[in-house]
Amino acid sequence: MKSLSVLIIVLSFSILSYSNHQVDIKPVKNNSIQLALLLDTSNSMDGLIDQAKSQLWKIVNELATTKKDGQPVDLYVALYEYGKDAIPAQEGHLRNIVPFTQDLDKISDELFKLKTNGGQEYCGKVILDAVNNLQWKKSNDELKIIFIAGNEPFNQGDVDYKTACKKAVKNGIVVNTIFCGSYDEGVQTMWKDGSDISDGKYMNIDHNAVIAHIDAPQDNEIVKLGQELNNTYIAFGNNGKEKKELQAEQDANSMGVSNEVMVQRSVTKSGSQYINSSWDLVDAKKNGSIKIEELKDEDLPDEMKKMSVQERKEYLDKMEKERAEIKVKINELNDERSKYIAKKMLENKNDNTLDAVMIKTIREQAKQKNYKFE
Repeated sequence: MKSLSVLIIVLSFSILSYSNHQVDIKPVKNNSIQLALLLDTSNSMDGLIDQAKSQLWKIVNELATTKKDGQPVDLYVALYEYGKDAIPAQEGHLRNIVPFTQDLDKISDELFKLKTNGGQEYCGKVILDAVNNLQWKKSNDELKIIFIAGNEPFNQGDVDYKTACKKAVKNGIVVNTIFCGSYDEGVQTMWKDGSDISDGKYMNIDHNAVIAHIDAPQDNEIVKLGQELNNTYIAFGNNGKEKKELQAEQDANSMGVSNEVMVQRSVTKSGSQYINSSWDLVDAKKNGSIKIEELKDEDLPDEMKKMSVQERKEYLDKMEKERAEIKVKINELNDERSKYIAKKMLENKNDNTLDAVMIKTIREQAKQKNYKFE
């Protein structure tokens, strides 16, 4: 059975609605990051998928501080899987699980659902599918990135990887390749050539490395506050209840991995990239996508149905204020935590994991397009 190749393309977009894995993207001129994750889910890549699950929030938190022309950016993430026998051969053994979205809970949910199963890993085919079928921004001034990772030869399948990579470059999309194994073997199996053709970066990682989670004195309080944030979310509309339940499920998934992963998720929830205006009244009111006086009773949670319009506005103002206060506390604690972790990391440095190579690469490529990190 062949080992697995993992494609990681991901992130940068703004969601107003999400239905049947489709999104309405609110355009932001020259001010977004689109990151596409394409994960090979054939056999032997469980370690890579586990790293993606545990490090998603850390990667998002690094990107949350990005600005361009002094303004915060919109982060969009897309997710593919490929190389699985369960996906029919006529479909290229690949599937676009989530198109570009800011619904980070959805990305997390789908990552935790991924299961590996032996198959054929067609790097060229999945890159070409992502280039052709994801809703990429038109402007080449924006950061558009594909990450593909795996450990089988890059030139398998009926689509020439050179054709796919050249088309990516033509559309202003950078393809970064991550080989799960030794550096030299990745070079010999064309992973470096794929990144060279598409103006990207070639990296290798130990996908089976055990991630060292460092406990910090601030962790428990950050986790507690992160869970308290959920109480400030007010579900509305047809899918509001389902999305609020999904939020809690992803808290549980993160805690199931480690306390540190839940800390990172809590920090994400306190940041600018965690946007839920399609189902949360507080976010929707804040960005102006709804008017309180126009909401129907059946669209509201039970606690708001008997309120007057004025009472509803006051209730939302109260929830918004509470959320803001909790976010401030989380960010203050995280500043303290970051200093503590930085000292510990000097003793336990491991720059050969998924998050480390992705964060370093994104930072380098973002700076080339005048994005700045705080």
